[in-house]
Amino acid sequence: MDLCLCSLVLLLSWPLWAIISILIRLDSPGPVVFLQERVGKDGQRFRMYKFRTMHSGLDHTAHEAFMRSFVNGQSGEDGMDDGVHKPFENSQVTRIGRFLRRSSLDELPQLINVLRGDMSLVGPRPNVPWEVEEYQPWHRRRLKVLPGMTGLAQVRGRSCLSFDDIVECDIEYIEQQGLLLDLKILGWTIPAVLLGPGAS
Repeated sequence: MDLCLCSLVLLLSWPLWAIISILIRLDSPGPVVFLQERVGKDGQRFRMYKFRTMHSGLDHTAHEAFMRSFVNGQSGEDGMDDGVHKPFENSQVTRIGRFLRRSSLDELPQLINVLRGDMSLVGPRPNVPWEVEEYQPWHRRRLKVLPGMTGLAQVRGRSCLSFDDIVECDIEYIEQQGLLLDLKILGWTIPAVLLGPGAS
Protein backbone atom coordinates (compact mmCIF):
# COMPACT_ATOMS: atom_id res chain seq x y z
CA MET A 1 0.00 0.00 0.00
CA ASP A 2 2.83 2.40 0.88
CA LEU A 3 4.57 1.89 -2.45
CA CYS A 4 1.41 2.05 -4.56
CA LEU A 5 -0.08 5.13 -2.89
CA CYS A 6 3.24 7.01 -2.74
CA SER A 7 3.97 6.32 -6.41
CA LEU A 8 0.49 7.52 -7.37
CA VAL A 9 0.72 10.70 -5.27
CA LEU A 10 4.19 11.50 -6.60
CA LEU A 11 2.98 11.04 -10.17
CA LEU A 12 0.01 13.36 -9.66
CA SER A 13 1.65 15.97 -7.45
CA TRP A 14 4.90 16.80 -9.29
CA PRO A 15 3.50 20.14 -10.60
CA LEU A 16 2.73 21.09 -6.97
CA TRP A 17 6.29 20.20 -5.96
CA ALA A 18 7.59 22.50 -8.69
CA ILE A 19 5.35 25.40 -7.62
CA ILE A 20 6.27 25.02 -3.93
CA SER A 21 9.97 24.86 -4.78
CA ILE A 22 9.80 28.07 -6.80
CA LEU A 23 7.85 29.89 -4.06
CA ILE A 24 10.35 28.83 -1.38
CA ARG A 25 13.29 30.10 -3.43
CA LEU A 26 11.54 33.41 -4.17
CA ASP A 27 10.49 33.91 -0.55
CA SER A 28 13.87 33.54 1.20
CA PRO A 29 17.45 32.46 0.50
CA GLY A 30 18.41 28.89 1.29
CA PRO A 31 17.74 25.33 0.11
CA VAL A 32 14.28 24.19 -0.96
CA VAL A 33 14.43 20.93 0.99
CA PHE A 34 15.36 20.67 4.66
CA LEU A 35 17.09 17.45 5.75
CA GLN A 36 17.17 16.39 9.39
CA GLU A 37 18.34 13.25 11.14
CA ARG A 38 15.48 11.35 12.78
CA VAL A 39 15.18 8.12 14.76
CA GLY A 40 13.07 5.36 13.21
CA LYS A 41 12.19 1.74 13.85
CA ASP A 42 14.40 -0.02 16.43
CA GLY A 43 16.39 3.20 16.93
CA GLN A 44 17.75 3.27 13.38
CA ARG A 45 18.66 6.78 12.24
CA PHE A 46 17.75 8.20 8.84
CA ARG A 47 17.60 11.57 7.08
CA MET A 48 14.05 12.89 6.80
CA TYR A 49 13.03 15.27 4.02
CA LYS A 50 10.77 18.33 4.38
CA PHE A 51 10.19 21.49 2.41
CA ARG A 52 12.05 24.29 4.20
CA THR A 53 9.65 26.51 6.16
CA MET A 54 12.08 28.51 8.32
CA HIS A 55 14.79 31.04 7.55
CA SER A 56 18.26 29.57 7.04
CA GLY A 57 21.09 30.04 9.53
CA LEU A 58 18.94 30.22 12.67
CA ASP A 59 20.23 29.28 16.12
CA HIS A 60 18.22 26.21 17.16
CA THR A 61 19.45 26.10 20.76
CA ALA A 62 16.16 27.41 22.16
CA HIS A 63 14.20 25.02 19.94
CA GLU A 64 16.17 22.05 21.26
CA ALA A 65 15.71 23.16 24.88
CA PHE A 66 11.95 23.57 24.36
CA MET A 67 11.55 20.14 22.79
CA ARG A 68 13.61 18.42 25.49
CA SER A 69 11.28 20.03 28.04
CA PHE A 70 8.23 19.06 26.00
CA VAL A 71 9.24 15.38 25.99
CA ASN A 72 9.65 15.64 29.76
CA GLY A 73 6.22 17.27 30.14
CA GLN A 74 7.66 20.66 31.10
CA SER A 75 6.64 23.00 28.25
CA GLY A 76 6.89 26.65 29.26
CA GLU A 77 4.44 29.45 28.57
CA ASP A 78 6.70 30.92 25.90
CA GLY A 79 6.10 27.85 23.75
CA MET A 80 2.33 27.86 24.06
CA ASP A 81 -0.31 29.62 22.02
CA ASP A 82 -3.95 28.74 22.75
CA GLY A 83 -2.91 25.25 23.77
CA VAL A 84 -0.74 24.63 20.72
CA HIS A 85 2.89 23.67 21.32
CA LYS A 86 5.18 25.86 19.18
CA PRO A 87 8.93 25.50 19.79
CA PHE A 88 9.82 28.50 17.61
CA GLU A 89 8.99 32.17 17.09
CA ASN A 90 6.59 33.09 14.28
CA SER A 91 9.26 35.46 12.92
CA GLN A 92 11.52 32.46 12.28
CA VAL A 93 9.02 30.96 9.85
CA THR A 94 8.97 32.26 6.26
CA ARG A 95 5.80 33.59 4.63
CA ILE A 96 5.37 30.56 2.40
CA GLY A 97 6.47 28.42 5.34
CA ARG A 98 3.42 29.46 7.37
CA PHE A 99 1.14 28.23 4.62
CA LEU A 100 3.10 25.01 4.16
CA ARG A 101 2.95 24.26 7.89
CA ARG A 102 -0.79 25.00 8.20
CA SER A 103 -1.55 22.78 5.19
CA SER A 104 1.10 20.15 6.09
CA LEU A 105 2.43 20.42 2.53
CA ASP A 106 5.91 20.80 4.05
CA GLU A 107 5.69 17.06 4.81
CA LEU A 108 5.22 16.10 1.14
CA PRO A 109 8.90 15.20 0.50
CA GLN A 110 8.59 12.45 3.12
CA LEU A 111 6.98 10.39 0.36
CA ILE A 112 10.59 9.81 -0.69
CA ASN A 113 11.36 8.47 2.80
CA VAL A 114 8.41 6.07 2.46
CA LEU A 115 9.66 4.83 -0.92
CA ARG A 116 13.13 4.35 0.58
CA GLY A 117 11.70 2.24 3.40
CA ASP A 118 12.66 4.70 6.16
CA MET A 119 9.02 5.51 6.93
CA SER A 120 5.47 4.34 6.33
CA LEU A 121 2.41 6.38 5.43
CA VAL A 122 0.96 5.67 8.90
CA GLY A 123 2.88 5.33 12.15
CA PRO A 124 4.37 7.33 15.04
CA ARG A 125 5.96 10.60 13.97
CA PRO A 126 9.79 10.31 14.17
CA ASN A 127 11.74 12.40 16.67
CA VAL A 128 15.27 13.78 16.39
CA PRO A 129 18.02 11.98 18.36
CA TRP A 130 18.22 14.51 21.19
CA GLU A 131 14.48 14.16 21.80
CA VAL A 132 14.83 10.38 21.96
CA GLU A 133 17.57 10.87 24.56
CA GLU A 134 14.87 12.30 26.86
CA TYR A 135 12.51 9.32 26.44
CA GLN A 136 11.29 7.47 29.49
CA PRO A 137 11.56 3.66 29.08
CA TRP A 138 7.88 3.28 28.16
CA HIS A 139 8.20 5.95 25.46
CA ARG A 140 10.52 3.64 23.51
CA ARG A 141 7.62 1.36 22.65
CA ARG A 142 6.82 3.81 19.85
CA LEU A 143 10.11 2.80 18.16
CA LYS A 144 8.88 -0.77 17.53
CA VAL A 145 7.35 0.13 14.15
CA LEU A 146 8.26 2.28 11.17
CA PRO A 147 7.55 5.97 11.77
CA GLY A 148 4.80 7.50 9.65
CA MET A 149 3.85 10.63 7.77
CA THR A 150 0.61 10.66 9.78
CA GLY A 151 -0.65 8.76 12.78
CA LEU A 152 -3.33 8.38 15.41
CA ALA A 153 -1.95 11.28 17.45
CA GLN A 154 -2.01 13.58 14.42
CA VAL A 155 -5.71 12.96 13.73
CA ARG A 156 -6.62 13.34 17.41
CA GLY A 157 -4.95 16.62 18.18
CA ARG A 158 -1.60 17.10 16.44
CA SER A 159 0.52 19.61 18.40
CA CYS A 160 -2.24 20.29 20.96
CA LEU A 161 -1.38 17.02 22.75
CA SER A 162 1.22 16.52 25.45
CA PHE A 163 4.09 14.20 24.57
CA ASP A 164 2.76 11.49 26.90
CA ASP A 165 -0.63 11.73 25.15
CA ILE A 166 1.12 11.36 21.78
CA VAL A 167 2.99 8.26 22.94
CA GLU A 168 -0.21 6.74 24.34
CA CYS A 169 -1.84 7.22 20.92
CA ASP A 170 1.19 5.64 19.24
CA ILE A 171 1.07 2.61 21.55
CA GLU A 172 -2.66 2.24 20.93
CA TYR A 173 -1.94 2.28 17.19
CA ILE A 174 0.82 -0.33 17.52
CA GLU A 175 -1.45 -2.66 19.52
CA GLN A 176 -4.30 -2.34 17.00
CA GLN A 177 -2.23 -1.97 13.83
CA GLY A 178 -3.84 -3.27 10.66
CA LEU A 179 -4.79 -2.31 7.11
CA LEU A 180 -8.29 -1.14 8.06
CA LEU A 181 -6.97 1.15 10.81
CA ASP A 182 -4.32 2.55 8.45
CA LEU A 183 -6.99 3.36 5.86
CA LYS A 184 -9.15 5.03 8.53
CA ILE A 185 -6.25 7.18 9.74
CA LEU A 186 -5.40 8.21 6.18
CA GLY A 187 -9.04 9.22 5.71
CA TRP A 188 -9.15 11.11 9.02
CA THR A 189 -5.93 12.95 8.17
CA ILE A 190 -7.55 15.15 5.51
CA PRO A 191 -10.08 16.91 7.80
CA ALA A 192 -7.50 16.95 10.62
CA VAL A 193 -5.08 18.87 8.38
CA LEU A 194 -7.75 21.25 7.06
CA LEU A 195 -9.60 21.92 10.30
CA GLY A 196 -7.36 20.81 13.18
CA PRO A 197 -6.29 23.49 15.68
CA GLY A 198 -2.92 21.80 16.02
CA ALA A 199 -1.77 22.80 12.56
CA SER A 200 1.26 25.05 12.93
